[in-house]
Amino acid sequence: ERPETGRLALYLLGLRATCPPPEPGPQRSLVTWLKYYLEQDWAGSRHHGHPLTSYYQYSLGVLALCVHRKRVREEVIRRLLAAEHHGRFGHADGSAMDTEAVTALAFTCLERERLVGARLAEELRAAGRRARRRMVEAQGPDGLVGNVFIATNACRTQPAYGRAMAALLENLNAFTTAATMAQALPALHGRSYLDVSSVHCREEPDTLTPLSPELEPLPKTPGNMTVQLVVECPQPWCLQHRLYDQLVPVPANASLLDVLRAAPAQGPHNFTFDTQDTPQGPFLSRVLGLEARQQKRNYWQLLTAPNTSLQMGVADYRPHDGETLILRLSKW
Repeated sequence: ERPETGRLALYLLGLRATCPPPEPGPQRSLVTWLKYYLEQDWAGSRHHGHPLTSYYQYSLGVLALCVHRKRVREEVIRRLLAAEHHGRFGHADGSAMDTEAVTALAFTCLERERLVGARLAEELRAAGRRARRRMVEAQGPDGLVGNVFIATNACRTQPAYGRAMAALLENLNAFTTAATMAQALPALHGRSYLDVSSVHCREEPDTLTPLSPELEPLPKTPGNMTVQLVVECPQPWCLQHRLYDQLVPVPANASLLDVLRAAPAQGPHNFTFDTQDTPQGPFLSRVLGLEARQQKRNYWQLLTAPNTSLQMGVADYRPHDGETLILRLSKW
């Protein structure tokens, strides 16, 4: 069974933010489990050179332990530092900026909380500066920086931050799941995971009140549209590179998931797909019988032609008329 590093890290970050009761027993047990998972995550690294989960989950684990002010072995930190220094976060043609952002937060936390020695702290500061430069360089003309949600008070005066914030406000309607909205809201207030460590629980009023707002449905656009759906599979996984290429008519405002559901009725090909439910919405797990598996470090990458990786899931992305959508089995 593979480590649950990322999931447990997010749980512990959320637990710290909600000011749990002072009884430390259960919380200490969870922190111990996270330290164990983090060690297990690198159990096979001597053979593979990467975590058993992913660099993103590994960084989240380091960050969560830091927020709980728990020391991490220097070797564990240095493995992550080496991966950042040698540019190992990228996967296929997708963006690595989300991993860069979480790693930068982890390094900043370790330095601020003084959980490392002076020499390592200086190396972490330098890595943070490199990450900031890469994120600025990766920022597109529309202001978006991959699919990251990173914000600290120190960078709010920077032009790149202002452009990213404007882009985030422009695209708020793209967030349709609780998990993605939970990531976006702190950034809108100039906050990040780092602020969790400075919450003063004794001063927090008990103001958490459940709300059940009625979500407004997306406005319906009359008419239909047609998109081109393409499925690609590289060697050595498949002998044929392009497995599917078909026009799919769907109602206007349809999501990519709607396109996949409509595809079986089109053309001579028997199009099939499966998804798995995650906190971020449905995750595309199988297409035309080909399953993406974490053990094989592959996944179904979502792109729009010619080669732009989508930064939304199948249920969130809404293509436009005439667009070509590509499902590509890729390595990460």
